[in-house]
Amino acid sequence: MKTIFFRIFLVLTAIVVGIAIFMLISYAGDKSKGPFEDFLTSINLGIASMENDLVAREDRRSKDLEWFDRYRNSPAVLNTADTIFYGIYDDRSSTSFENIVRVEDSLDMHLPIISFYTAWGSKKEQQFPAIKAQAIYQLGSMPMITWEPWLDDFDPAEFPQIAQKMNNNEEGLQLISNGVFDPYIVKWALAAKKFRHPLFLRFGHEMNDPYRYPWGPHNNAPEDYIAAWKHVVTKFREVGASNVVWMWSPHIAYENAREYYPGHEYVDWIGLTTLNYGTVAPWSKWWTFDEVFEKGYNEFSQYDKPIMISEFGSLEVGGDRAQWYADALSSLPEQYPAVKALIYFHAAGDNTTTYKVLDWSFVDDEEVVEAIKSSIQK
Repeated sequence: MKTIFFRIFLVLTAIVVGIAIFMLISYAGDKSKGPFEDFLTSINLGIASMENDLVAREDRRSKDLEWFDRYRNSPAVLNTADTIFYGIYDDRSSTSFENIVRVEDSLDMHLPIISFYTAWGSKKEQQFPAIKAQAIYQLGSMPMITWEPWLDDFDPAEFPQIAQKMNNNEEGLQLISNGVFDPYIVKWALAAKKFRHPLFLRFGHEMNDPYRYPWGPHNNAPEDYIAAWKHVVTKFREVGASNVVWMWSPHIAYENAREYYPGHEYVDWIGLTTLNYGTVAPWSKWWTFDEVFEKGYNEFSQYDKPIMISEFGSLEVGGDRAQWYADALSSLPEQYPAVKALIYFHAAGDNTTTYKVLDWSFVDDEEVVEAIKSSIQK
């Protein structure tokens, strides 16, 4: 009964605060940015903290993940991990972790890492995701943020140096390393520092893919990427955001990845995408896990950094998906001892690669679920 009344109190409080915020924003207009915006974020954080703390206590999730505390509270311990951490990205969890909890229930395990993606820009949803990061931490897990430097969403009034530029993404990495976006980077860095707890930051992933992202080689040279990476990391370090764990994540299908490596002192982890597209497109076929992963692993395990399989999954078309998962997971850790984390790519509506919408989710595939559970238990 107390829980019900407490929830009612929270809902009423949220409504009152929401009305107050709406009135204040209507009154303040553009003045709502800066300190005022930070004040509103603090209010939201307080409400989220109460609600998420209640949820965490009710389902005992954070209790079950207490073993992970020694890793997620210390970058030094995390970077010398002696076990494998499993995590998940689910594209239906932007406003709720309900789908992630459903996957966890099916696997009979709680996942220490929760992954999500955010783009650069001036919009509210492109600022540091403080509320989401805090909610993940309170649930006992650690956030992993893939930070994508799309540069066409910045307000020219805030960044006058781009006002006359037709395409900010063209040679955009030079704009980053030249300091054009420093106010945005520093604001992110300060917010990350304020979060206090370690978090993975996967900046500008798959930078050597010439087709997909504007920070790729069709717009930038490898030295541009390296300069931008070092500049961003340096800005975070200058403000003391030492809780950020930097993940460099090339596309292992292309042999030029090493040209984009920023250097050991600027990288904490290496992230390698390992996705089997099966026969979904003319350019793809059914690849085993070893065929996708082994060559890249052999190269980058020599860098003496912990490796994360930052996107892990298989489509159904073209082969036995359950067996693919079983073979992949059973090969860890003996065959690939440098792998210290694995993120299930549980996207049900992936439209980033082909003209088709691809479904990587497996929660409703009993054979895959049982294959994963059996392999991990072994």
